[in-house]
Amino acid sequence: MTDKKSVLVIGVQPTLMDFSHPDYAAYPGMNATKVLAGLKASENSLTDRGYDVQMCLTDFGETAESVVRGRLEQKRFDCIVIGAGIRTIAGSFLLFEKLINVVHAHAPQAKLCFNTGPTDTVEAVQRWL
Repeated sequence: MTDKKSVLVIGVQPTLMDFSHPDYAAYPGMNATKVLAGLKASENSLTDRGYDVQMCLTDFGETAESVVRGRLEQKRFDCIVIGAGIRTIAGSFLLFEKLINVVHAHAPQAKLCFNTGPTDTVEAVQRWL
């Protein structure tokens, strides 16, 4: 890839997640270590494919909007992934809505894509870039 496309991956810091909560029932056996390993593997795989990748792991909303806004003000991104840990967990619905609006306001040119978990981020990005 001669012109590196930039990717921002937004997700909740896995160490803040309570995987024993019923909201996480769709992810049996998942834990913070596995999520972090999946994110790192995705980051490495995207980098190996020539993408410029940044991870942006947030809290559940106390500072998430300002953290994401700060990243978007620092750099122009071609693609933004909003992770399943934000989108698919019922308790994170309002956070997802807020982050969509932050991305819309500060990176309207970026393609949005969504993974189903930490292991298919590459496929999500490649659908749009």
